[in-house]
Amino acid sequence: MEMTGNYNKTLTPEQREKLRQIKHLALDMDGTIYMENNIFPFTIPTLDALKADGVGHSFLTNNPTKSVGDYVAKLAKMGIDCAFEDMYTTPIATIDYIKKAYPEVKRLFMLGTPSMREQFVQAGFVSCEDDPADRPDMLIVAFDTTLVYSRLCRAAWWAKQGLPYIATNPDWVCPTDAETILVDCGSLQKCIEAATGRKPDKVMGKPDPTMLDGIRDRHGLKPEEIAMVGDRIYTDIEMGRRAGAVSVLVLSGETTLETALEAGTADFIVRDLKELGDLILESRKA
Repeated sequence: MEMTGNYNKTLTPEQREKLRQIKHLALDMDGTIYMENNIFPFTIPTLDALKADGVGHSFLTNNPTKSVGDYVAKLAKMGIDCAFEDMYTTPIATIDYIKKAYPEVKRLFMLGTPSMREQFVQAGFVSCEDDPADRPDMLIVAFDTTLVYSRLCRAAWWAKQGLPYIATNPDWVCPTDAETILVDCGSLQKCIEAATGRKPDKVMGKPDPTMLDGIRDRHGLKPEEIAMVGDRIYTDIEMGRRAGAVSVLVLSGETTLETALEAGTADFIVRDLKELGDLILESRKA
């Protein structure tokens, strides 16, 4: 673990070289570039400065409830210029994975929002109905804020039949300030497991490295040329570690410095995205 900014006096030559190699930032969103719906004032200037120096970026999220278009529109309202290819979501990662690992699969039974299911349809898949006669090739379970009990039961039935089974993300709950608990994909997986004894064959999303692998392949990068930047140790930093990328923990979101030091798993700990940007640009002057 390397500490920077207020947590370390100077960068070592090894640290500078690691920063100098970075060509692309894989950015968590909430807690990294904004907090809830409020963009950090340093986000856009930092991304612009890095882009001018040849450092690109992509945005990642474990939340599958919105389509890529929805997220692009949200970022646009905040003033962030984001193309469709700059966004990598768990549905996109799941679609890419299915096409690579299960090229014969076309028919899917999905627990997920209509927006998410439509994204799979646009990618060439068929969305099966809640009908035992409409047999799918694969079961997909996601964070579903529109969940209907009968569809949960149907998902459990297909899991019991031994169909290939993929979950979009491992999160137990989705963070919220509201006086409720948003039951997320991990909890739905546990429900199906309790009813059938079946776990997913593959769980996508952070900390699984598939999204970073996709960014690597999409941009023709080496793992060490990507910095995974986020505020959560158990998802963002762990995914960076598994993918062989540079892991950068920002203290602008969930994790405190004390917790970060205790975990000791991040390559770098920085105050925020601005501090990381300054360090990367500084490393190129040496």
